[in-house]
Amino acid sequence: MLKLMQFTINRAAFVKELNNVSRAISSKTTIPILTGLKIVASDTGLLLTGSNADISIETLIRSDDPDIGLTVDEPGSIVLTARFFSEIVKRLPEKTMTVSVKDGFQTEITSGSAAFNINGQDANNYPHLPEVDAGDAVTLSGAVFKELISQTVIAVSNQESRPILTGVHFVLADNQFLAVATDSHRLSQRQIELPTPSNAAFDVIIPGKSLTELSRMIGDDDSDVKMQFSENQVLFLLGDTSFYSRLLEGNYPDTSRLIPKDASTTVEFEAPELLAAVERASLLSHESRNNVVKLTLKPSDHQVTIFSNSPDVGNVEEALTPKTLDGEDLEISFNPDYMKDALRSFGQSVIRVAFTSALRPFTLVPTEDTSNFIQLITPVRTF
Repeated sequence: MLKLMQFTINRAAFVKELNNVSRAISSKTTIPILTGLKIVASDTGLLLTGSNADISIETLIRSDDPDIGLTVDEPGSIVLTARFFSEIVKRLPEKTMTVSVKDGFQTEITSGSAAFNINGQDANNYPHLPEVDAGDAVTLSGAVFKELISQTVIAVSNQESRPILTGVHFVLADNQFLAVATDSHRLSQRQIELPTPSNAAFDVIIPGKSLTELSRMIGDDDSDVKMQFSENQVLFLLGDTSFYSRLLEGNYPDTSRLIPKDASTTVEFEAPELLAAVERASLLSHESRNNVVKLTLKPSDHQVTIFSNSPDVGNVEEALTPKTLDGEDLEISFNPDYMKDALRSFGQSVIRVAFTSALRPFTLVPTEDTSNFIQLITPVRTF
């Protein structure tokens, strides 16, 4: 019987790349072939592709990598139902596996004494990936980009009623790379100066879900992430892996005017200490309908108190020890979940919290860099 494609490969190495590409494959799609994994075997190696129309991931498994143990006996291509294929591959008995495609796209997967036969589809019917111009390219270290995503994506909206807010707004101008997200209740903004001068300039909105998936793919050994843009697509290059995402259309709101310039009360804390106190208070706030924690600041007495109350369970009150406390006395209420997300993004830093009034948004910044990273939270009206 005529073989249309055949290769043998180390199973563990294949599964690692299969898991990455599978992030882009959904079982719910209006284009049936996109429930499949596209495999193209050539002398160079295996090219795996997955897509759900919003994001597409393509990775090359090189045949000259000795750790991969890849042998391509017959170049060719196939699309296999991703869910079945993944489950089969992960459960095969031996360290190596062979995939053979025969007439009618019948595909045999063998490993040791196990042999599966599944139906494939013609790879020529798989949609082409977008073409993205390499002109406006920006390169960041993987660690920096992963941190940038984690610090901003927490503030994207989950409400599809305002789709523009489900993304992170990226702006590059004059070598300053700015990322902002807001769901209208909170805001996160991070700015970095590019390590090497770039002539590139862009103003785009990338879906938060795409960035979350991308972040999971950036490993500790990924030294650089390269970004390229087209009219409605962004392409991230991570070594031999290409990650495509559609861009959100529309104008992002002007968030710069939301950040207060002045403060009437400021307080500094070790971020982990304040986080722990908010976590304790939220144990009770989560039991009440409004999920609110109250902070009382009295610079006149150098006192800070956190309070939470659930009518059904009880209440908690805790005196906090700030590093500094200045300004006017203030009592303010907020959503503890927003506060916890913000505090986690600062890691082990000392943070400065600045308030203007009980009903105006307040800001959190790390004391070692007060201008390039800011979290903003809108308080809750409790009367």
